[in-house]
Amino acid sequence: MGFFLETLLSGLMTGMLYSLVALGFVLIFKASGVFNFAQGAMVLFAALAMARFAEWIPAWTGIESKVLANLLAFFVAGAVMFVVAWLIELLVLRHLVNQEAATLLMATLGITYFLEGVGQTLFGSSIYTIDIGMPKDPVIAFQDVFEGGILISREDLIAAAIAATLVALLTLFFQKTGTGRALRAVADDHQAAQSIGIPLNRIWVIVWCVAGVVALVAGMIWGSKLGVQFSLTTVALRALPVVILGGLTSVPGAIIGGLIIGVGEKLSEIYIGPLVGGGIEIWFAYVLALGFLLVRPQGLFGEKIIDRV
Repeated sequence: MGFFLETLLSGLMTGMLYSLVALGFVLIFKASGVFNFAQGAMVLFAALAMARFAEWIPAWTGIESKVLANLLAFFVAGAVMFVVAWLIELLVLRHLVNQEAATLLMATLGITYFLEGVGQTLFGSSIYTIDIGMPKDPVIAFQDVFEGGILISREDLIAAAIAATLVALLTLFFQKTGTGRALRAVADDHQAAQSIGIPLNRIWVIVWCVAGVVALVAGMIWGSKLGVQFSLTTVALRALPVVILGGLTSVPGAIIGGLIIGVGEKLSEIYIGPLVGGGIEIWFAYVLALGFLLVRPQGLFGEKIIDRV
């Protein structure tokens, strides 16, 4: 029982990080109808900015405190992501309003390669580290309850807590603020929102900026765990099954879908992997999402796309 709970907790914490990346897809699609294939590149770009500014700021200012340097680097990287999001909307997507979905998809693919190239030019192509002080050593908990206790990764636990906090803040933003209500109105019906005076272009800029902040937090966490390297863009591929399972139009779906896939990956690798030669964790999420597409294409909590047109 203890080993099962250990695997379950590990899956939940991993799933929370998947949900964080999936949120970027959902937020942009809800507000603008654009499936943002550049979300992985945004995570990479944000992580590169965070890692490099954490190095540069102490060199520029003489700051010795790592906490203060990381805090300043986070805010500077956040400002950079705001500018990137604003430029994407201003220079690319604003000119593609009402275009075919394939055109918008190709545009976000172009943005992906552009961000990867610019990121390499501005910040370099080496492997960088983000040290935000998350402990790497695991702890053993509940030794009095289970024989041998439960091994818990403190790094994953803190990362999951950060992700959960961001999700809670986004929920409050969408539910309790005027801008959040405007965003939900645009997500429900573009034309109706525009008819009551909600400026779509401004809303889309805000959504892309929020997605940029989400990408920054995701990049900071994944960069701390894996190092900042260009393979970090593949994190977005891990979030695609989450979006399919939870629904492209549902924020709660992104969270629940991430938890389901995170737990499913870990449990399947432990209990089914030995029966099929291992490696099931690599493809489990994609097979699950593909099977779910055949049963409910809009996902657990999503709405049919045709209903939004």
